[in-house]
Amino acid sequence: MDIKDIKTLIKLISDTDISEFEMETDEDRVFIKRGSNQEVVHVAAPAPAPAASAPVAAAPQSAPDAPAPAGEKILGDKEERVTSPIVGTFYAAPSPESDPYVKVGDVIESGQTLCIVEAMKLMNEIEAEYKCKIVEIVKTNADPVEFGDVLFIVEKI
Repeated sequence: MDIKDIKTLIKLISDTDISEFEMETDEDRVFIKRGSNQEVVHVAAPAPAPAASAPVAAAPQSAPDAPAPAGEKILGDKEERVTSPIVGTFYAAPSPESDPYVKVGDVIESGQTLCIVEAMKLMNEIEAEYKCKIVEIVKTNADPVEFGDVLFIVEKI
């Protein structure tokens, strides 16, 4: 399945009231879920041939309300983490020549763009879910990010 097919599927789903869509073929698996102003698209690559090595268990994902893992900053009462909804590359500005979307100390309105996470050549704008003040920018430009990685620490206003 190429990117054109994925974009077509997203458009079709966006034009309806369907909240989840899943399709599986011999080569591909696509899962699209809509809700809370975010669209999440998972595309699984074909499974490789079984290897002779021992299987490796995936690291468990911590719940959003779980205590901070070792090495992660403890947040204040009004502080929140803004995490990446997808796997990709973090970009602080729309282009290398442009100013960053936000700087530490900026007050951001709900819906304002915080950054871009590029995934499979698609630029996904990450927007603020509520009015807040930027306390810390955790990632630097062109950093790879995983699902759930902390991008910003903000203070709710």
